[in-house]
Amino acid sequence: MEIRLSAVDVARVRLAASPLAETVFGVRAALGVGGHEVHRPWVREAQPVLAGDPDLPLLQTLLAGCLPSFLFPVPVERLPTFDTELAGLRTTDPAYVAAECAAAMPARAGTLPAPAELLERVADALARCYAQLVAPHWGRMRAVLEADLDRRAMTLVDGGLEGLFAELHGDVLWREGELVVHGRRRRGSVWTVEAGGHGLVLMPSVFGWPDVVVDYSPRAAASLRYPVSGVGLLREQPRPTSAGLGAVLGRTRAAVLAELGEPLSTPELAARVGVTAGAVSQHLGALRGAGLVTTRRTGRTAVHLRTRTGTALAAEPSD
Repeated sequence: MEIRLSAVDVARVRLAASPLAETVFGVRAALGVGGHEVHRPWVREAQPVLAGDPDLPLLQTLLAGCLPSFLFPVPVERLPTFDTELAGLRTTDPAYVAAECAAAMPARAGTLPAPAELLERVADALARCYAQLVAPHWGRMRAVLEADLDRRAMTLVDGGLEGLFAELHGDVLWREGELVVHGRRRRGSVWTVEAGGHGLVLMPSVFGWPDVVVDYSPRAAASLRYPVSGVGLLREQPRPTSAGLGAVLGRTRAAVLAELGEPLSTPELAARVGVTAGAVSQHLGALRGAGLVTTRRTGRTAVHLRTRTGTALAAEPSD
């Protein structure tokens, strides 16, 4: 696969994440298609819930093989809400829905409802799946995605596009104006995607991990979804904090203090605690003001660590 980028497209490369796409990939993994062992705990939790969804047969038909592109609208901002993306999905042209289903699943397209009905039912089903399966975990997922976006943005600043593409994935290669993606198509088969002056959006994915996913027929900006870094953090639980400390500092601030027994950057800390980097920065400011945390900068990276006072306060009381 080759994604051809003009000078205009290169100037419009940007980073984003998509809660709607995570929901689609997550449901697909719960259906037993795609996914990875790293998702297994979540899949075990999701499958009984998904089994009771009234539109399970429809989801199975849509997500069993090649995925229709209408399910993956490109985010217009860095990290939109699920509701914003779902509202956009509901406005999709039914003719585009029909064309994408025919291209992605020619043998099954005739069994689907009419495009307008299909779109309404799929949007409703994804809303239920997000609320029941993804939303309870979205805080930690969002923190991991934001940490990845921050890291890639810094790589872009330090190494330019060449440096950014070089560390995305082993299957991604930047070569003289073309982004070459080595996927699972048969050997000797080459698929070319023209960005067409609309740019390229790079998106980390939790449930797409560990694969690289490219939209073969973009309507606007081309898109490439790559495995998010730090996905293993989603399986880790925040370190327990004493009830007394949580009552005084607040649960999140106490969790931040508990994690800082080792040096951590703001994105790393946000991913561990399961909140946004902005929220972590506010908590760190309060803890620094109280003399419980110290921050040092190495280049453009801020690293945080508990002070002796903070360590003494975070220690479990002895009997």
